[in-house]
Amino acid sequence: MSAASPAPAEAVPPLAPLHRRAPAEPGPPRPCTLPDGSPGWLVDRYADVRQVLSDSRFGRAGLYLQDGPSRSQAAGLVDDPELMFNQDGVEHLRLRRTLRRAFTPRAVARWRPWIASIVDQLLDDLAARSGPVDAVAEFTLPLPVAVISRLMGLDASVRGRMRHWSEHAFSDGTRPQGEVVAALAEFSAFGARLLAQRRRAPGDDLVSSLVRAADAEGGIPEDRLVSLVCGLVAGGHDSTMTMLGNSLLYLLGERPEVWPRLADEASAELAAARLLHLIPLGDDPGSTRCANEDAEVGGVLIPAGAVVLADSTTANRDPSVFPAAQTEALFTPLPAPTLAFGAGPHYCLGAWLARLELHLALHRLADRFPGLRLAEPEKPVRWRPAGTSRSPERLLVTW
Repeated sequence: MSAASPAPAEAVPPLAPLHRRAPAEPGPPRPCTLPDGSPGWLVDRYADVRQVLSDSRFGRAGLYLQDGPSRSQAAGLVDDPELMFNQDGVEHLRLRRTLRRAFTPRAVARWRPWIASIVDQLLDDLAARSGPVDAVAEFTLPLPVAVISRLMGLDASVRGRMRHWSEHAFSDGTRPQGEVVAALAEFSAFGARLLAQRRRAPGDDLVSSLVRAADAEGGIPEDRLVSLVCGLVAGGHDSTMTMLGNSLLYLLGERPEVWPRLADEASAELAAARLLHLIPLGDDPGSTRCANEDAEVGGVLIPAGAVVLADSTTANRDPSVFPAAQTEALFTPLPAPTLAFGAGPHYCLGAWLARLELHLALHRLADRFPGLRLAEPEKPVRWRPAGTSRSPERLLVTW
């Protein structure tokens, strides 16, 4: 993500929740100005965005060529050309093959019992306290951190640094450059050490599986494996924390009447899918791609070398696919696949895990605390600063 988030909440007026960002009326592909001021093309109709994200004529790697097009200069991990998300074609497929078996729906379903046990332990800890409590510090952050730590075989000593690394990995460019560089260097050193440890003493964790798959594949540069490990650590908890925090803010702040209904697991699963679709992770206007050759999209010719901004947030509100009257209908299935996880070869490998974590968390929280409510509903939201994703920095709740 490339758009800047606000400075610390005390220094700026409160921002509206992300689902209240009014999307533009989608239209045919058209020239636009990119966030860095350079020219590009905007694509925001549902069918057109799906095409750009799925069509091999559009890719990420071209954005990082020495003589490539101008692009946003975000300082974090997301702008690392070695990251799997920024690879295309054969190189991308080789990296993706090392991971995709671990994140199949069947594999994720096997994790359900221990993920549920983590949720229940956090809820036990909450029940032992008297409100109000900060739901971010006590639930929406520790849950995904514990899940990714278990998956990757990370011990508790690392958890205190994970958030620090992730905040800099997903920096929006407003943090001091030296601070970001230092944090990412430390993060990369951790990733390299972790890979070396798993080669010496493999286990049944995700990193050991990655090492085995990469060695079997052969020829994958070590720096790409390090970027992959760091991306898993950071992305594996940041996006889920963001989704869960925003969902709680929306449900408790705007739809408190539906909260008790989430105690029914089938209803919680439907609502989770809708919330993932409704609330974007950040303020960024879309995912960028480079046109590798001339390509027609929606009846418009986009020239080779152009940077294309695929606006999934607007596409997810395209009234020709998602009727406006049903935008916030939480308990009905979506009429078409959401673009919240992308589409095509870069479709998010962690989508099934994110869905499971969100719906289990909401279901068990509502079942345990049917009277959960915001403790300070009149106060403006304090948003997490200086990151490409946006969710509450603090969310006081009581029951």
